[in-house]
Amino acid sequence: MGQKINPLGFRLGTTQSHYSLWFAQPKKYSENLQEDAKIRDYIKNYIKKKMKIYSIVEGITRIEIQKQIDVIKIKIYTASPKLFKEKLNEKRPREIEELQRNLQKEFYCVNRKFNLAIIRIAKPYRNPTILAEFIADQLKNRVSFRKAMKKAIELTEQANTKGIRVQIAGRIDGKEIARVEWIREGRVPLQTIQAKIDYCSYPVRTISGILGIKIWIFIDGE
Repeated sequence: MGQKINPLGFRLGTTQSHYSLWFAQPKKYSENLQEDAKIRDYIKNYIKKKMKIYSIVEGITRIEIQKQIDVIKIKIYTASPKLFKEKLNEKRPREIEELQRNLQKEFYCVNRKFNLAIIRIAKPYRNPTILAEFIADQLKNRVSFRKAMKKAIELTEQANTKGIRVQIAGRIDGKEIARVEWIREGRVPLQTIQAKIDYCSYPVRTISGILGIKIWIFIDGE
């Protein structure tokens, strides 16, 4: 079972929680879902353009949205020092305040206000999205896939994790026949619900085609 379903969805209610927290009537469910996707895309594009953050290590890894009657609370998880750098007496960068105002105008929430919170990731290389982007950059630069996977595992081991599995699928190294290559270090108990496992699936476009990167990280005990 551990290999047939999404590890995050498998653990909802135990070690994982939803990225979107709200309640809606069935007729408005799809509308709210599309709004969440648009908000996430808008925030990522704005920060990439205004804050000039192009590396995922300094960018956004997760955006949580909590909708209430009169407020939309958004938590932005990032490892970027640019989003925390204080300027004079400002509590947070001017661009974040501008982003909050632009969200209000873009989505025209008359009866609801946006409330943004920036949460810093202390150990970026414990996050599978950051590692997947690192491997993707290496593959785009023609680095050997084995070397890229081993380097990612080294970075994760420095962050004190209990196990990691990295998998790459597709036309690896430009070969005519697609295949799957994977490497594991430590324990990754996918069938144990109490095991805190973080996971991501990340596509990367190369000159040989699209490769799929999957990463499982065993963070804490059972």
